[in-house]
Amino acid sequence: MTYEKKIFPVLLFVIFIIALSSCGSRKYTVKSDTKAAKAADAMSNLKSKQLYKFITDWTGVKYRFGGLDKNGIDCSGFAFLLEKEIYGVTLPRISRDQAKAVNKKSIDGLKEGDLVFFSFGGNDVDHVGVYLNNGFFVHASTNRGVIVDDLNLPAYQRALVKSGSVY
Repeated sequence: MTYEKKIFPVLLFVIFIIALSSCGSRKYTVKSDTKAAKAADAMSNLKSKQLYKFITDWTGVKYRFGGLDKNGIDCSGFAFLLEKEIYGVTLPRISRDQAKAVNKKSIDGLKEGDLVFFSFGGNDVDHVGVYLNNGFFVHASTNRGVIVDDLNLPAYQRALVKSGSVY
C-alpha cells in the first residue's frame, strides 16, 4: 500500500472531525427587530415590578367572554383586575364604561398603566388594553389570550378610538 493510500483515510477523518466541530461552534442570535423581541424589550422596560409580575402571571390565559379568572378572561376583565391590583383603581367592568371613566390623553402622552380603547365592530368601544411603553400594550386577545402586542400594527391603529388614564 502506498503512502498516499495510507494517509487518505486519516485526512478524511480529520476533515470530518473539523467539519463537525465547526457546526457546534456556530453562534445563534435572535433578530432584535422581531415582534417578540420588541415585546420582550417593552416588558423589560416596565417601571413597576408588580406590573411585570402581574402580566407574566396572566400571559397566555385564554380569552373567555365575561371571564374574570385564570380559566378565561375577557379584555375588560383583565384591565379591571390589573388596574385594581396594581394601581388600586376600581374601574367599571365593561370596556365601554371604562372608556367613559378615563381622562383622555394623546397616544404620545401615554404612560405605563394608561388605557387604550378600540372599536372593532362599529362605533362603540368594544376592546381595551393597558399601555406599557414604546408603543406596546397588554390585553386579552380573543384569539391569543393575554398577550403583549404592538399598538402600531395597522389593525390596532385603524380601530383605536380613545386613550387615557384614570389617575
